[in-house]
Amino acid sequence: MADVSPAVDASPAADVIAELEAEYDRIQAVEARIDDIGESNVEAAADAYRNANRLLDTYADSATGTGDFKAYLQFQNQFIALVDELSADILGADGFQQASDRMDKRRLSESDFEFAREAIEPAAEAVELLEQREDAYDEYRTARHAAKSRHNELTSEADRLRRIRRLGTADLDSSLDPLRDPIEAYNTAVTAAFETFRKTRSARKLFDLLAAGASRPLVDVDRPPRDLTEYIQSAPAGEKPLSTLREYADYSPSKLDHYVDDPGALRTHVAVHGTYLDRLSPEPLLVEWPPSEAGVLRARLRELAPLVRRLDAAVDAANDSQSTDSQPDTDGESEELIEYHRRRLSRLTRTDDYERLRQVAVADAELDAEEFDRLASGAVEEELAAVEDGIDAIDTALEQYAVD
Repeated sequence: MADVSPAVDASPAADVIAELEAEYDRIQAVEARIDDIGESNVEAAADAYRNANRLLDTYADSATGTGDFKAYLQFQNQFIALVDELSADILGADGFQQASDRMDKRRLSESDFEFAREAIEPAAEAVELLEQREDAYDEYRTARHAAKSRHNELTSEADRLRRIRRLGTADLDSSLDPLRDPIEAYNTAVTAAFETFRKTRSARKLFDLLAAGASRPLVDVDRPPRDLTEYIQSAPAGEKPLSTLREYADYSPSKLDHYVDDPGALRTHVAVHGTYLDRLSPEPLLVEWPPSEAGVLRARLRELAPLVRRLDAAVDAANDSQSTDSQPDTDGESEELIEYHRRRLSRLTRTDDYERLRQVAVADAELDAEEFDRLASGAVEEELAAVEDGIDAIDTALEQYAVD
């Protein structure tokens, strides 16, 4: 058996490597025994043993005593012919010949069959060797699969530990306000505008907005159900705000008859999809916290641009209808609230500070007190070193204990 180094013994891969080594050694041992006897010899002896026992089992009743003479002749001819075809040096050859000689007489008894079974028993070793080899290869494949699975687990764990180590270098004393404030301002503006859109613009226009968002991979809006979309786009009720339609869906049929032309159609399409409509929110249009990497967020903000402009238009229309002027001071950048914040965020992703602040935000969100303590004590480095040793040990073992 090959030696396992102390480094392997101490690694998180020791158990799967030991199992792989044991199954590899088991294969080598059974293959060596088969090689000593001869592959073809073992296979021939196993086939002869199985066939001889099949004949003995088949004719044990019909070919003995004063039974069926035809069966007796068939058995005798087949058994003697089987033995005559065997090589003289096959495993258990003497036993087969003794059994054949015993069967070469006019009448057979149960004791003759028992004698034959005992005489050919040495050839059972050939069957056992082939079964042991098959079992050994099955167990070896299982052990190899387990080693590869552990390798994958350790690789994932190493990535996690490296991420913790990387996040641990963030300057957590830095203020996150330069990053948090513009994201919160953008999200607040989008949330308010989306609610205005839902309450004041037609459901048809809102569904157009949702469809546009669903077609943009980085926005990933949940596309509305097809039958609901078709109803909103074709029915006169689709010109009403979605919040109004959702309210109508809870009306009694007699009350609803005063508000829409086809109460049944509204209840069928709107009420049935109440869960979807209640889940509708501006979340797909918001910027998550912690934010994505600079390039990803910048690309997402580009995809969001035409959508938030529609929201801005809804706010403008609502403000116009109320004859108010609530636009913020945008330093001449834009008169549109959300678009101003969107551009502000996009510019921020191009600054040197963005990734530094983002790393602080991710570290603050993902690392708990225990992980910070482990970083400070060096435990993370020690664990990572052990995991990397385990990965290397499995790589070595998979190569060292490979079989054809």
